[in-house]
Amino acid sequence: MLSITAAIAINESEISEEFVRASGPGGQNVNKVSTAVQLRFDVKNSPSLPEDVRARLVRIAGKKMTSEGVLIIVARRHRTQEQNRKDALDRLVELVRIAAEKPRPRLKTKASKASKERRLEEKKQRGKVKQMRSRKNW
Repeated sequence: MLSITAAIAINESEISEEFVRASGPGGQNVNKVSTAVQLRFDVKNSPSLPEDVRARLVRIAGKKMTSEGVLIIVARRHRTQEQNRKDALDRLVELVRIAAEKPRPRLKTKASKASKERRLEEKKQRGKVKQMRSRKNW
């Protein structure tokens, strides 16, 4: 089990990893060894995620989410499979943690009396400027 928060844990059987060749540092080794990791996590069909977290994760993931609801994370920063695997898992955990945080509800506020008066005064000044332009005082 991959522990995300106190309430959320993802079963590792829900995560699939595929190792592919990566560009970047590694010299001749980069052409021979598949060090990059493609981590796939089916968000839409995961029983581990509550519905509200799932909805926020879909919104946060953006281009990393496929139309079928599968989250794909590609990690190729490091030269070894193990480091890239750990990096991909860390990024998945971070995304789910961000999605698990409930957004604070917006509190309605009223404009103060002084701000309303300032706005009206600015409108009057602007109107006077425009009025002076149209008059023909020769």
